[in-house]
Amino acid sequence: MDELKETDLFASAALPASHTGPGLVDVQMNGYAGFDFNSDPDTWTVEDFYTVQRALVRRGVLCALPTLITDDHRRMIARARTYARLVDQASDLRMAFPKLHIEGPFISPEDGPRGAHPLAHCTTPRALPDLLPALREASGDRIGILTLAPELPGAIALIERASEQGLCVALGHTGADAETLARAVEAGARLSTHLGNGSHQVLPRLDNYVHRQLAEDRLAASFIADGHHMPFPTLKNFIRAKTPRRSILITDAIAAADVGPGRYRLGREEVVVSADLRAAQPGRPHLAGSALTLDRAVIHVCLHCGVSFTEAWAMASTQPAALIDLEAPPNITVCISPNAFRGC
Repeated sequence: MDELKETDLFASAALPASHTGPGLVDVQMNGYAGFDFNSDPDTWTVEDFYTVQRALVRRGVLCALPTLITDDHRRMIARARTYARLVDQASDLRMAFPKLHIEGPFISPEDGPRGAHPLAHCTTPRALPDLLPALREASGDRIGILTLAPELPGAIALIERASEQGLCVALGHTGADAETLARAVEAGARLSTHLGNGSHQVLPRLDNYVHRQLAEDRLAASFIADGHHMPFPTLKNFIRAKTPRRSILITDAIAAADVGPGRYRLGREEVVVSADLRAAQPGRPHLAGSALTLDRAVIHVCLHCGVSFTEAWAMASTQPAALIDLEAPPNITVCISPNAFRGC
């Protein structure tokens, strides 16, 4: 988004100069402020987590879910274990990073739905039946969201078990047909992860798995409001269909968030972030996370999607907190500018 145009929109919008409300909650964050939650866990330190926490607080974000993406299952378990060891060292880190979001490896191996996840490690719940219990044990029983593709062998049974255990099961990186989507919701799925992304480039125009999830009122949906993952007019339509009450704002951030353009790592993959903060793997068409910050997501949906500031704030604070059974974060007061929230 052109910064001059964004500033002009902000000047004409009815946004408050400041706001007091529950702190923001980002339930999907692969990395932030130069740190990658999918890197080698043997190199992680408490100070890495504090660096991320301090950067998030400056943006009004009090809680975030580090997101572990598709990889060798042993590395995923090692990351969950190191996460638990580090956050257990300080109560403020446990508040900042209360749970994990597990996105993969139970996702579609097809090009398009797979997104930037490595094909070599995509697998099925039937092939790795003990992975979720192992991740729960390693994390100290701190799994908040499990994103999976419901069409995979063993996925429906896993949705049932995970839901009974109190996890929020999300559908994502999927090409599921209508019957499978319906079965997944009946089994307990409650969320569509970054709906509209992690999908095929070409779909049947009027009857496809994106529209089916939009129309399913039992599913909330998360959205990446950066202007790259979907055009703002499309996002406006999606939020209208899902309604703000069932919409969640996320960043899907990588280490580039709050840092800027350059070359970064997302796990074992290289990601290039352009001057306009579009994150993609070199030579590949699909996106690879984002460099979005959650305060900008709130501003974007107000400026471009017809959402009131009160609704947008809830989409990034109390609604995601409720989704993962967290109490609303403490109130904060922020001053609002075209590109950021700042402490007043």
